[in-house]
Amino acid sequence: MFEAVLGAISEGTLDAQVVAVVCNRESGEDAVTDAFFDRVRDASIPLVTVSSVGFRRRAGGERSAHGAPLPAWRAEFDRAVDAALAPYEFDLGVLAGYMLVFGHEFVQRHPLLNLHPALPGGPAGTWREVIRRLIRERATESGVMLHLAIAAVDQGPVVAYCRYALRTPALDDLRAALPAEPATMSDEALDATPLFGAIRALGVLRESPLLVATLREFGAGRLRTSGARVLDADGAPALPADLTTEVDALLD
Repeated sequence: MFEAVLGAISEGTLDAQVVAVVCNRESGEDAVTDAFFDRVRDASIPLVTVSSVGFRRRAGGERSAHGAPLPAWRAEFDRAVDAALAPYEFDLGVLAGYMLVFGHEFVQRHPLLNLHPALPGGPAGTWREVIRRLIRERATESGVMLHLAIAAVDQGPVVAYCRYALRTPALDDLRAALPAEPATMSDEALDATPLFGAIRALGVLRESPLLVATLREFGAGRLRTSGARVLDADGAPALPADLTTEVDALLD
C-alpha cells in the first residue's frame, strides 16, 4: 500500500503528500519491518517509531486481550504516539498493517482510515474470521472497505468500498474440491484449503487500489472528514462510495 500511494503521487494521479510514517516497532525488533524502514528512509519520508512492546514492558502492563477493555498503559502509549507525531501536521491518517486499536482520545484528535476485508454490513473480525464466514455461509460476493476508525473495532462509518464475486467457475471448482462441508471443518483445516487462499488473494489484490482510489476522492475534494463524520463536497453527509469501477480500472 505504501508503494502504491507513492507511485500514484509520483505519477501525478493522486494529489497528496505522505508527511510521515509511524510504526509501533523500532529498528531491530523485526527484520521485515527493518526492511520497510529502509524503504521509507530511501523515499526521504520522516519515520516515527514508538515500540509498543518496549512501552508495555517499561510500564509493567499486561497484554491486550481480544474483546476485553484496553489496559491502562494503552492510553498512555497512544499519548506517546501523539506526542511523537506532533511535529507533523496531517489531514488524514491510514492504518495499514497497524495491528493495535487506538483509543477514543486518539481517534477523536485524528481522522484515520482503517481497512477491513469485507463489504459494508459483511462479516466482522480478522481477515481469517471473515473468510471462514464467507465460505461457510456460501456468500456470493465480498469486498474490501475503508472506514473511519473509532474506539470500537471495525465499527466506524464506512468511507468507501469495492466488490468482487465469489461465485466464479474457478472458485466453484475449489469449493467442489473441499474435503468436507465447510461447517464440519475445523478453522485450521479450512484455512489450509486452496479456496481459502484464493479468496484471500482476491481481497489482498484490491487493498492497495482501493486505498489509492479513496485517497483520490479526498485529494479531489469530493470527500472530507469532520470529526467522526464523512462529508461530500457540499458538506452533506456522504454515503459510502462504491469504487468498484475505479478499483477494477487500477487492476487492469
